Amino acid sequence: MSRIGKQPVVLPAGVKVNLAGTTLKVEGPKGAKLEFTHHPAMKVTVDEKQILVERPNDDRHNRALHGLTRALVNNMVVGVTTGYSKRLKIEGVGYQAAMKGKAVELTVGFANRILHTPPEGITVAVPDPTTILVTGSDKQRVGQFAAEIRASKKPEPYKGKGIRYENEVVRRKEGKSFAASK
Repeated sequence: MSRIGKQPVVLPAGVKVNLAGTTLKVEGPKGAKLEFTHHPAMKVTVDEKQILVERPNDDRHNRALHGLTRALVNNMVVGVTTGYSKRLKIEGVGYQAAMKGKAVELTVGFANRILHTPPEGITVAVPDPTTILVTGSDKQRVGQFAAEIRASKKPEPYKGKGIRYENEVVRRKEGKSFAASK
């Protein structure tokens, strides 16, 4: 049996869960609301203090869906209580970020500045010109928006210039050596 799927998702105080058919709605104490429609083969039950996910049989497909469904439900509960955040660092001479309304404006070595507007439910902050903080209650949306910002100028392997995640390690390459071969 799935080790992840069989664990119950514990509901902290202040979290409201509503299950209607295959649609699960979770609302947190901060006012964040998330919605998820699970696979019809999975059976989701909501108690007062926990959510259980069960599978009908041990088919390979159902085993995979069991752990996935439980993980997604757990991510929703964590998202509405504490939220998720991704921190991006900008490296390079003249490379920087600035807020322009709710959007983030990047100056990363191109002729024009790049403007990224966050989707609904995601907030962006720029504590200093070389740091971008993406926060929200939906783990997938936070990660996707952070990936879109990073894709604007990925870190290059020779000088390391570009946008990277805070703890990301970029493998550096050695440049061409012009030693005399004679």
